[in-house]
Amino acid sequence: MRVAPGDNLPLRAVLWSVALAALGYLGLSLWAGWREVVAAVVQVGPLVLLGLLALSLSNYLLRFVRWGRYLALLNAPVAWRINLPVYFAGFALTTSPGKLGETLRSVLLKPHGVPSAASLAAFFAERASDLLSILVLAAIGLWAYAPARPVIGLALAFVVSALLLVQWTSLIVTVDRWALARTQKWAKLIVQFCEILLHFRRCFSLPAMTMGLAFGVVAWLAEGVGFWWLLDALGHPLPLTTAVFIYAFAMLIGGISFLPGGLGSSEAVMIGLLVMNGFPEASAVTATLICRLATLWFAVALGAIFLARQR
Repeated sequence: MRVAPGDNLPLRAVLWSVALAALGYLGLSLWAGWREVVAAVVQVGPLVLLGLLALSLSNYLLRFVRWGRYLALLNAPVAWRINLPVYFAGFALTTSPGKLGETLRSVLLKPHGVPSAASLAAFFAERASDLLSILVLAAIGLWAYAPARPVIGLALAFVVSALLLVQWTSLIVTVDRWALARTQKWAKLIVQFCEILLHFRRCFSLPAMTMGLAFGVVAWLAEGVGFWWLLDALGHPLPLTTAVFIYAFAMLIGGISFLPGGLGSSEAVMIGLLVMNGFPEASAVTATLICRLATLWFAVALGAIFLARQR
């Protein structure tokens, strides 16, 4: 099924985000020295670039398997031939604040019998698992970077508190009954939200949480290893633990900033930490640009391709 002419607002949003990011990245390159950046890209070479894309693709596929497991837990299994294109289509809108644009998957799965409450609960379970996984990887450098400790501690406290609150079934049921007794539109929204929460909590039983965290840590570690490989190819090797921490902490700041795709915040943190570790500015900018192109924007490009084939 293809998008009808004039019916492609999601794709327009993708194009706008790409254009804005391109302007930002161009400005970064000019600031660091255009010739130095180009020379560093040439130094990396096609083999490393392809390897980075392969590691990013493994990240997406691992998260897709986890997504499928969540839907199965919620009694809404979908054949992978249907689910895979829908899941990847969601990446087209990953540059939305908090990745909320990825909830497009709920719209695309509804004709296949997946209730919106189940797909939205799986989406929020994914976000929570990703945040926990990033926190685990960022904790690698917790003692070496004192300023990162409060951020990681507060983020972990927020996630744990939210997960504990969601387990309070009696509270959710009480709020649900209270809202059901009312006819206003906002009350209906509360009812729907309670239904999503009741689905969501099923994704965080101990076995389900262990599964989600395991897939998430391995998936994001793959991109962290790619970042470490990239730094080595640029002639400025860092220990694997340091490289993974820099990548994970930059992703964490980008996520909690709630900026679209973490644009600006993730790049600033990554460049700053690389410079702190002795990188010349041009090399730090180059490493950041290549990393973001091979992770975030590779996902957006794949998503746009799959989205163009959806209704």
